[in-house]
Amino acid sequence: MNKIRRMAASLDIAFTMYSRVPMPMVEWSQENMRDAMCFFPLVGALIGLLFYGWGLLCQAMGFSGVFFAAIAVVLPVLVTGGIHLDGFCDTMDALGSHREVEKKLEILKDSHIGAFALIGCGALLIAQLGIFHQFSRHFYGLEVLSLGFVFSRALSGLAVVRFRCAKTSGLAATFSNAAHKRRVTLVLAGYLVVCAAGMLWLSPILGGAVLLAGAGVFLYYRVMAYRQFGGITGDLAGYFLQLCEAAMALVTAIVGGILCAL
Repeated sequence: MNKIRRMAASLDIAFTMYSRVPMPMVEWSQENMRDAMCFFPLVGALIGLLFYGWGLLCQAMGFSGVFFAAIAVVLPVLVTGGIHLDGFCDTMDALGSHREVEKKLEILKDSHIGAFALIGCGALLIAQLGIFHQFSRHFYGLEVLSLGFVFSRALSGLAVVRFRCAKTSGLAATFSNAAHKRRVTLVLAGYLVVCAAGMLWLSPILGGAVLLAGAGVFLYYRVMAYRQFGGITGDLAGYFLQLCEAAMALVTAIVGGILCAL
C-alpha cells in the first residue's frame, strides 16, 4: 500500500510540475520524487490523445487547415501551461548573448524576456503553424506524430537522470538528484521502445524518419548543452522538447506528404 501511495504521489508531482491538469496536493519529499520522471511521458500521452482527437475531428468536420494548425500549436501550451516554451525562450536569450558559460547561466535565471527570446519564440510558433498547416493537407501519420509527444518526453526525462547538470540547484538538478536513476532509466527506456515499435508498425518509413529526427535533436541537445552551458538545466530541457517536437512534426509533414503522393 505504501508503494502504491508513493507511486501515486510521484504521478501527482509529475503532472503538477509539467501540466495544468488539476491534481491533489502532495508533499514534494525526496521519497515521493524518486519516480516522478517515470510519469513525465504520460503528460505527453495526454497531449498526444488530444492532438489525435483534434485531427480526427478536423477531418470529419472539414475544418480549415489554418484552424487545425492554430489549435495544434496552442494545444501543448494549454496542457503544459507553457513551461517548456518558457525554457525555450530563456535558452534563446542565453545562446544569443554569446557570453561565457557563467553569464549564460545567469541569463537563464533572468525572468525578463529579451530580444532573442522574442525572435526565437515568434519564429518557432510561425514555423509550427506552417508545418501543421502543411500536415493538414494529408493527415498522413497522425498516429505517429501523436506518439511523438510521449517519445520526446521520454528522451527529456532520460537526459535529466543521465546527463550532467550545469548547476547543483534548479529544476533539472532537483529532479535528477531525487530520482532513482536505475529504475527511472529502465522505465523511460521502456517508453522509448514502445513508442519506436508503435511508430515503425504504423509506418516503417515515416516512423523511422520521425525517430531519426528525434534522435538527431537529442544528440544536438547533449552536445550543445555541454559545450555552451556545461550541462543541462530545466530551461534547456524545455528548449529540447520544443525543438524535438517541431522537428518530428516537420518530418511528418514532409515525408508524409511524399508518401501520400506516391
